Amino acid sequence: MTTAAAAPSTGAMPSPLHRSQGIALRRSLVLMGMTVVVPGSAQLAVGKKRLGRIGVRTWMTLLALLIVLGVLLLTPVRAAMIGLYANPLTLTVLQWAVPVLALGWILLLADSWWLANPRHLSMRGKWLSGLLAVVLAVTSGTVAWGASTAFATQAKLFGNIFEGGGTTQVQNGRINVLLLGGDAGADRTGMRPDSMTVASIDADTGKTVLFSLPRNMQHAPFPADSPLHAKYPNGYYCSVKNLSEACMLNGVYTLAVQNKKLFPGVKYPGVEATKGVIEETLGLKINYWAMIDLKGFQQLINAVGGIRLDIGKRVPIGSLHGPKGVYDWIEPGKNVKLDGFHALWFARSREYSTDYERMIRQKCVMNAMLKQLNPTTVLTKFQDIASAGEQIVATNVPTSELGTLLDLAAKGKSQPMGSVSFTPPLIVPMDPDFAKIRRVVADKIAASEATATPSASASASATTAPSGNPTSSSTAKATTKPKSTSKTQTDNLDSVCKVSG
Repeated sequence: MTTAAAAPSTGAMPSPLHRSQGIALRRSLVLMGMTVVVPGSAQLAVGKKRLGRIGVRTWMTLLALLIVLGVLLLTPVRAAMIGLYANPLTLTVLQWAVPVLALGWILLLADSWWLANPRHLSMRGKWLSGLLAVVLAVTSGTVAWGASTAFATQAKLFGNIFEGGGTTQVQNGRINVLLLGGDAGADRTGMRPDSMTVASIDADTGKTVLFSLPRNMQHAPFPADSPLHAKYPNGYYCSVKNLSEACMLNGVYTLAVQNKKLFPGVKYPGVEATKGVIEETLGLKINYWAMIDLKGFQQLINAVGGIRLDIGKRVPIGSLHGPKGVYDWIEPGKNVKLDGFHALWFARSREYSTDYERMIRQKCVMNAMLKQLNPTTVLTKFQDIASAGEQIVATNVPTSELGTLLDLAAKGKSQPMGSVSFTPPLIVPMDPDFAKIRRVVADKIAASEATATPSASASASATTAPSGNPTSSSTAKATTKPKSTSKTQTDNLDSVCKVSG
């Protein structure tokens, strides 16, 4: 009889203690779940009104701010909002606000676990609820730390690079940006721009025309207000036997640095002088400039996962005058992926080609960066991109204008990019026709503005007359005739390279 009475009954009700422990576990899980969804709601539910109101109101305020910001990003003030976000002060505030808010959330979570009275839990319940609370707290802390670090990186990046000083006023409906590829090799004195390209961007559509100037151009004119105009009233020219010592366009930078006393209060006299000469040459007012060195360029390409190009010609890696000579090749092909190292050599290689072909390759790389960079890449590889961005020597783009430029870049991605290289036979670098250069610039911009936004199937094309006479080309089917019928020289990009896809 004793044995039968002691046998467990499968239909017996759980003991009061077991039921109490189950209720306590469910209560613990529910309270923590409420904290995850709406911080402070658990405290309100159990009567801790003051703490609960603080948590809920803070959460609702943050949620409302996010909704308002999301709506504003869909309105015409989007560019201003991006500029406000990019301000180092805003990012510094966010850097410290995120961990403080995360700490408050963790404390509310711990309080929610304690409000369930863990002393009433079974050993299994204590382990389950406690482990869940720790996992949630660690996850929150990790995410907050990552976000805070990202904000700190952005604040440093924007604060160090985007110092401002450019001209925000639109120039005849366009924003003109001077892009300088800096070469500060060990065998050179200081920085020297190796490539000089102006991106002229339609301020409404984002449609862009690239104008490239050869580094060996002579007689570059200094504007009348330049401190160097008096020294070179007829342009930058030196009568020397060795062409490598001639006064060429890319030497203006070094000239200004050597005469920096002529530029009092100017932080970057080399860039300032180069900008003035290029403005005078092209007949365009430069809004902003940016200069990047070779190391930064290579890191940037790697940071975005490389670029893809259709390559029409073999490009050598190495130098005939270097210790290793030409030791490898970038082979032609369709949809060739280039990492930072190979993209750098593709853009910079000089052997078995001309400076003018190299200018085309450089513009192919820039075009690929514009077309293939996407928001997902920026978000997932931000730290690497930011690190590469630190290698940019300088830019006078203010953070307040970043949103505007990003909007224009997004618009420009869907449209073909016009391109003109001022190379033979269009001009003779040793004795360029500057009136012709300015006329070509005006005509190319007029033709670009006259073309409608292309369809998805439209493709860019360009040709160069073999006879040496300039010929016109169109990068998209126009719905109206160009404003000017003057013919212009454009790059034969497809024979050398073009952007994949």
